Amino acid sequence: MDFKEHLRHRIAYLASLIEIVLAAMVLFAVLLASWRLLVESFDLLSAPTATEGFTVFLGHAFNVIIGIEFIKMLAKHTPGATIEVLLFSLAREMVVEHTTPVENLIGIITIALLFVVRKYLFVPSFGAHVAYHEAGDPADSAAEIDPDEVRPVSLIRLLWEQRKNRSDEAGTDDAGSSLPPTAAAE
Repeated sequence: MDFKEHLRHRIAYLASLIEIVLAAMVLFAVLLASWRLLVESFDLLSAPTATEGFTVFLGHAFNVIIGIEFIKMLAKHTPGATIEVLLFSLAREMVVEHTTPVENLIGIITIALLFVVRKYLFVPSFGAHVAYHEAGDPADSAAEIDPDEVRPVSLIRLLWEQRKNRSDEAGTDDAGSSLPPTAAAE
């Protein structure tokens, strides 16, 4: 291992440590906010304006939920965790804040786009190496991955194989060749 590669590994390690410390700080803040949320729930009983108090309570509850999802995102490093944080943030904005109908429409469209991304463009881990078997099934767990047989799998390849598998299940042959033209050059 040369000096540059060693330095890259050290920097990545330090960045991971900082990320862990940040996640621990956010966890501590979420615990404090959860305690405050519990106290606020009892204050709702004696609040003269229960509607305004409930709106504030709901905003704080969403903030705690977003904090928890943010910690998961820092811990998991998956696109799915990031999408969940974005979904909860948008939901909080739409539910708690009193927005205009146009802002609500934009929020609904954005949530719909996030669901489309999650449904059709979701890859378990972008940039990661996934074991790819001839049958087109990714390995079930990281423990089964042989480092010598691992190669990167592009989004185009995954979508093409999904389309091919669907046509094989339906008994049709509309998938054409086994690989798309752009994936053959990988």
